Amino acid sequence: MRFIPFTTKNQPQPLDAPYTSRIHSKTRNRRMVSKLVLAMVHASIAITLQASGAISGPVEKTKKQQLELPALKPKIIRDIGKETVEADVSTHSIAVTSGFSGTKIVIFGAVNRPFPLAPDPSVYDVIVAVEGKPDTFIARKKSNVFGLWINTGSLRFENAPSYYTMASTRPISEIADKSVLERHQIGFQHVNMTIAKNALGNRSRDEITQYKKAVIRLKRAAHLYQQQHHGVKFIGKSLFRSSFDLPANVPVGPLTASIYLFRDGKLLADFTSHVVLRRERLQRLLYDLAFNYPLLYGVLAVLFATIAGLSASAVFSRKAH
Repeated sequence: MRFIPFTTKNQPQPLDAPYTSRIHSKTRNRRMVSKLVLAMVHASIAITLQASGAISGPVEKTKKQQLELPALKPKIIRDIGKETVEADVSTHSIAVTSGFSGTKIVIFGAVNRPFPLAPDPSVYDVIVAVEGKPDTFIARKKSNVFGLWINTGSLRFENAPSYYTMASTRPISEIADKSVLERHQIGFQHVNMTIAKNALGNRSRDEITQYKKAVIRLKRAAHLYQQQHHGVKFIGKSLFRSSFDLPANVPVGPLTASIYLFRDGKLLADFTSHVVLRRERLQRLLYDLAFNYPLLYGVLAVLFATIAGLSASAVFSRKAH
């Protein structure tokens, strides 16, 4: 008689054997995950107790962690206060034709902060100033002499802005001190007005201030110097905008838009953009002809006036007959 050894290989398998082995595999996986989670919890508790001083024992750190972690705090402190401002103008070129009656420009921008804290617009102030090309002005003083008002004095200013308009989130006297505004030439009283050489004489400071105020008063009456105390509005947390109405008599040439960002009376950042007013079509032709070829312009003007006069005389003489 021959005996066959009993092995698991020759053992008959039940019908649900695949399902049984799958259940055992899932059970082993769950046990391994539970052990891993338990080990992580124990490690976390040990690190927490070590940090609080409840237990003593070495907590291993890599060299990379020891080098990087102490440098994080000083870096955040250096980034605080490094706000910047960026802005732009709705148009950078304006055509001035014979029918030019003024236009409107919009200046918009944003406050940028390098660290991950949302900027609060209530702590910021923005001043936007638009200046025209430098020009020369002569302020004259009139006095009553024997019942007649005649010029008794004058003062010549050079490099003064031909056009100056300004808008701010609130009155500039509440934004910064007078010394700060004067240092950056912000405001009517602090714009650059250089007295011409050999024109100062023996005039006192008060007299010079009166002449300067007279120029500003005349410019404001002509709508060439304007001011908006609440002309800058914040839209959201970082965006702001301001609009300016350029009058019909705005001097043709380049305009410089300067944007200043303040906080707690200190200037944080500034930005500059440019707009150009250009003569176009017939106005540019006549301007170039008058300034580049004055003799030819004069001959053509006399000729045109003569032809216009003779034509009008002929028309009216025919109607009379």
